[in-house]
Amino acid sequence: MVLPTKPNSWLCEHHSILSTSIGILAFEAAAAMSRLVSLHRSLSEPELRRLRADTMRSPGVAYLTSTDQHFLLRLACAELFSDLDSAAATVSRFSIHCDSEPLLSFPRTYAGIKAGSTTTHIVTLSVKGVERRVKQMEKCVAVVVKLLEEMEAGGKNMTLVKFGTLVPHKPTAEINSQIKKVGKLKEQSLWCKTFDEVVALMSQVVLAIFARICAVFSPFVPGLPPVLISGCRMSFNPFNPRLRVYPLFTSRPYASGPIDRTKAAAKEVAFRNSCPIIGRGNSEGEYKLPQDCKKVLKPEERTVGGSGLMIQYANIIFTAERLMRIKNGAEEAEEGEVAATRNEIYQMLPAKLQGMVRRRLRERWRERGAADCKLAEGWREAVERILKWLGPVARDTEKWREERMMDKRRRLNTKPRVFALQTLLFSDREKVEMAIAEVLVGFSCICWYEGDGYIAGDGCCRNS
Repeated sequence: MVLPTKPNSWLCEHHSILSTSIGILAFEAAAAMSRLVSLHRSLSEPELRRLRADTMRSPGVAYLTSTDQHFLLRLACAELFSDLDSAAATVSRFSIHCDSEPLLSFPRTYAGIKAGSTTTHIVTLSVKGVERRVKQMEKCVAVVVKLLEEMEAGGKNMTLVKFGTLVPHKPTAEINSQIKKVGKLKEQSLWCKTFDEVVALMSQVVLAIFARICAVFSPFVPGLPPVLISGCRMSFNPFNPRLRVYPLFTSRPYASGPIDRTKAAAKEVAFRNSCPIIGRGNSEGEYKLPQDCKKVLKPEERTVGGSGLMIQYANIIFTAERLMRIKNGAEEAEEGEVAATRNEIYQMLPAKLQGMVRRRLRERWRERGAADCKLAEGWREAVERILKWLGPVARDTEKWREERMMDKRRRLNTKPRVFALQTLLFSDREKVEMAIAEVLVGFSCICWYEGDGYIAGDGCCRNS
């Protein structure tokens, strides 16, 4: 046991802390638990059905990214494995401080199932067992969130007291109350849990989620480790990798289906409770999952993400949506704000896209006639149609970016996360630029036919 240097400090006010307690690492443990809970929810029946029937078939994804659902499923699978790897890395770091041998060997176990080189059966938790542990982790994360709020509520004085750098001679009642709240929450939270307790709670869930990902995506992503399903349990079968058992997507959590050979499964197995598959692709790709997740998730140069313009284009789309709300009377704007916003959105465009807008405006300039409300309404409908499918992709892009920021509160969110395939990350850059150009040209024509003047770039087109 470690003897505290300051027995009266708030860290030791209620009881001494064992040397194996995770202490400040409670926030990192809570972040890993929240990621596991989020993954568990993302792999639930309703979320998988929504992914297959809605997300992957949304107009924005279909037009900008791909209609090849084999490719989209591969992206989703790689992202799930990548998130799971992050949580497993935390568990592995914690496991080196454990006393139990099974917990110490977790890094080897996880590396073995990823490589498909395990030499014995690894039986995961039952469905009920996973649910129980997920609920326990949810409670742990909730307490850590309250602890974080109380720590931040004290402000600068609380921070100084917490680190022992300055203790006021006469602490106020408010500071004393805050210290007691923090101390009580520490006792209830992961702060005072041992490494063995924390790793034991997370390690089996990591393996169960890995098995669930393999069971769900194996029919469509070749090369995943084989998973056998018996009743409500899953296990990895290293003895005969050519045979796999796939779960049926029914109302029950898991169910066993017919044994299929790997190559035949890719052709014959299809999603249940979903629309017809548009296409699965012909090649397996040069990278294999789950080992090459980062390489699979790296966008090509021809994509918006590969060009480094994802956030910039999302902001342009947000501004265009706001302009449309103003034009429709759904949002008020100050005098001159609309013109300033038009100029701002034009300046946000890269040089190539500015040139595309100018060329389109030059073509439309020759066709323009007198002000006509009917023509303005036609252009308004055209712009609204584009923004109807372009806007959700931009909003998902912003949400995806926020979910992956290092902010502690966002890291402790247990809700299912947005998939990268829903964003502009893998969208074809030329298609996105064409859509944005059409929207800006449409705004220009609306302003012209309604007699509101020109959008940025009109003047140069008129004089050229």
